[in-house]
Amino acid sequence: MTRTEGRQRHVELADEIRRHDHAYYVLAQPKISDAAYDRLYRELLDLERMFPEWVTPDSPSQRVGGKPLSGFSSVPHRLPMSSLDNTYSEEEVLTFIARVQRLLPDVALDWVVEPKVDGLAINLRYENGVLAQGATRGDGTMGDDITTNLRTIRNLPLRLAGSAGGVIEVRGEVYLTLDGFRKLNAEREAAGEEPFFNPRNAAAGSLKQLDPRIAAARPLAVVLYGIGEVVPGVGAPAPPSSQVELLQQLKSLGLPTPERTWHCREPGEVLAAIQELDGIRRRFNYETDGAVIKLNRLADRERTGSTAKAPRWAMAYKYPSEQAETRLNAITIQVGRTGALTPVAELDPVFLAGSTVSRATLHNEDEMRRKDIRLGDTVVVEKAGEVIPAVVRVVTDKRTGNERVFEFPRTCPECESKVRREVTAENEGVIVRCKNPDCPAQVRGRIGHWCARGAMDIEGAGDVLVGQLVKAGLVREVTDLYRLRLDELSNLERMGEKSARNLLAGIAASRSRDLWRMVFGLGIFHVGAGVAKVLGRHYADLDQLAAASESELIAIDDVGGVIARSVAGWFTDPDNGRLIEKLRRAGLNFRSALYKPADAAGPLHGKTGVLTGTLPSMTREEATARIESLGGRVSASVSKKTDFVLAGADAGSKLTKARELGVRILDEAEFRRMYGG
Repeated sequence: MTRTEGRQRHVELADEIRRHDHAYYVLAQPKISDAAYDRLYRELLDLERMFPEWVTPDSPSQRVGGKPLSGFSSVPHRLPMSSLDNTYSEEEVLTFIARVQRLLPDVALDWVVEPKVDGLAINLRYENGVLAQGATRGDGTMGDDITTNLRTIRNLPLRLAGSAGGVIEVRGEVYLTLDGFRKLNAEREAAGEEPFFNPRNAAAGSLKQLDPRIAAARPLAVVLYGIGEVVPGVGAPAPPSSQVELLQQLKSLGLPTPERTWHCREPGEVLAAIQELDGIRRRFNYETDGAVIKLNRLADRERTGSTAKAPRWAMAYKYPSEQAETRLNAITIQVGRTGALTPVAELDPVFLAGSTVSRATLHNEDEMRRKDIRLGDTVVVEKAGEVIPAVVRVVTDKRTGNERVFEFPRTCPECESKVRREVTAENEGVIVRCKNPDCPAQVRGRIGHWCARGAMDIEGAGDVLVGQLVKAGLVREVTDLYRLRLDELSNLERMGEKSARNLLAGIAASRSRDLWRMVFGLGIFHVGAGVAKVLGRHYADLDQLAAASESELIAIDDVGGVIARSVAGWFTDPDNGRLIEKLRRAGLNFRSALYKPADAAGPLHGKTGVLTGTLPSMTREEATARIESLGGRVSASVSKKTDFVLAGADAGSKLTKARELGVRILDEAEFRRMYGG
């Protein structure tokens, strides 16, 4: 293939992959199999590795997330992003419609009703059809530039359909799918992390991550329904005159829009639409907390205007959450495998959202204090994400004076060891944790996690049996499983010889499991199954992984600083070193079937470079891509291990330090001469 043919093939592949992304993530109508898609994507990556200068910001390859940012910059909104007035009353909806009619007495009004997605408001700026910037609403006039995180969202096109020029800003919400919320929380709990309270918190937390690889790993999506600044260019479509036309235009540009809307011409139709939406919204794969009522014609909106806080032409009707009142009888403390103490409310049983609820999470001590939850309180319970029962608030009017403040334990309820308060690595809350590794609850949790289907997949080793093994003193750490005997197991309650033989067979089979399952099963903080697979692809065996430094781990895509510190720290702990040797003696497989040797052909293979200053013709992203394509890696700081510094104009302290350490300094021209164009 000639360079010209390769360039043409790259353009064709990028366009074809964009079409398939739109069909899969926006229309939910995939046109090809996953395997066929993967072949196209790998071919694109191969071309971009050969010719990194072809990588553009809108390439499908740019969705994986790059290196961590140092912080978010604030950007102005060219047109303000207002919030909406809201109500819980249908009567107030009619009052709102009547008020707008008085402002426009000569107009026959029509309205559009849309689902109110419970997400995070964003503004997206496309220039000449390419996503140039994305920002949060912030205070309405200034927001945080979160473009890097937004690029990772699969249903958000990086290039609009067609070839319209000019500028268009589109507005909407980023949300986390309900399926994704459930899966994400299960993975966080398995990795020893605090679960998210609800999908909105999870979406907000994802977009606030400085490491875009975290956002890329989370099932975020976007829905768009409004516009900001528009500067028409050559080939741009005529500006829409109504919300109905706007949604059609956004859809024609390949943007995801609300899956169901209602066009209403009478107040009664608006109320009927609100009620119909309430009946179907639980079928959506995202949380909705209301309906948005908007004037349809944009000219009518201009005449109506806005207050200092909100537009006069729109209102949000909020549905009351499906909640139930019940009595909080007791609070129990659950101790997880990582030692985290989680308070759980023991309730009078109450029917809620299709099932009877008798227990609900209280999240953590700080959340209990904030809500002033007391024993004996009447509380309101709802299901977060329609899944997890949670105490929302206390009905203080029903207090009798007999309620008691719950004293959060200062010792572990399982082993009576002292507990410690810790701020989570992602600053998403405070966890109270038992630090005794021999705590029975933690032992049960670690053994259960090791045996779980997603980890070592030991058939027959469920929670009940694990509890029996720990209580009987047969198992204190995972290596004890591989010393169990038939006569020991047969003596356990409700454990016959056949069940005992099946369990031993399952334990024996686990010796040959792949490396990533072992890494996940070890229960290293912040290492879920996905991260374990990433590590398995980069290291041939457990010994190589154990020898990896924190800086080496950070260089791996999908492994940020928090994970790298956790993994490197785990392997330097002498107790964990002894555990690994016991696993080796027990005959477990240490090799990775996922491992693929790195391509060592590049002239910068094994070399570390640092970028500083402004280069004449390359952005930092382009320079980083070029160095990596040559087999090197880019570090954020200069050290004795740095092989070269690529310096441009206005270089700062990194250049000074490089000179002090005697590190080789290259300008862009010299870099291009040495490494080809």
